[in-house]
Amino acid sequence: MSANMKTSMALLLLTLRKTRISPSHSPFLPSRTLISCKSPLPSPRSRDITTSTSLLSSRRSYASIAAAYSPFQSNILRIIRNEIEYQSDYAPPHQPATEFKSFSVEDCPGEQCIVMRGQFGEEESIKMEATMFDGYMAVPRTGLDASGRDVRLHISLLVDISKNDGSDDIEFLCSVWPNRIEVQKLYMVRGSKTTGQPYMGRNFGSLNYEFQTAIREFLRVRGIDAGLCFFLHEYMMNKDRIELIQWLRKLNAFIAK
Repeated sequence: MSANMKTSMALLLLTLRKTRISPSHSPFLPSRTLISCKSPLPSPRSRDITTSTSLLSSRRSYASIAAAYSPFQSNILRIIRNEIEYQSDYAPPHQPATEFKSFSVEDCPGEQCIVMRGQFGEEESIKMEATMFDGYMAVPRTGLDASGRDVRLHISLLVDISKNDGSDDIEFLCSVWPNRIEVQKLYMVRGSKTTGQPYMGRNFGSLNYEFQTAIREFLRVRGIDAGLCFFLHEYMMNKDRIELIQWLRKLNAFIAK
């Protein structure tokens, strides 16, 4: 080897030692060895940036939802939803009863009435239509706290009793208070009920006392008594909560559109 060649090789080796080239920088190693390993966790600064970006994204999402409603809509929707939560938590309704004694009970969702059906013996069919609370009566309190007045809620009840032979029906228009039933009217209607306004008779309270007593007994043995009063008031209190919550939900859905 010539002197010039030896000198060139020496200079090359000296240069390589000074630069300290590691194997990973060698152009002869596979390319995947050039990929450096990084920690899966971001640095504190990058983690803060990520979190801030996520929060900002969420806030923009909420803001876009809120922007879909006017301030008035947002406020009234909030009020309605608060009322739904209050009614559902304070006095949550329960599943309505489907029978009472020998009567079946048919609820009418979204309506202000229920229908009860039963039999008396083999010859009579009984149908009752009861409203939700449609009135009240103020009564004075008793005892030491007689400074105010109590309120007793009223339910209208129509009792239809028919014979299976197709003869005329007898109907009773009644007021149902928490502890008693008052008959207001008693009248006869044809089974087909295709005639005009039937003769309604006199006000029941103006009739002979013995007659009134006999009619009340007639109803009592058929299950139309104080027990029915209590059942109807409990049922209607529950139905009132159910209907109110459903009404609020429909109102909320309408305004939210």
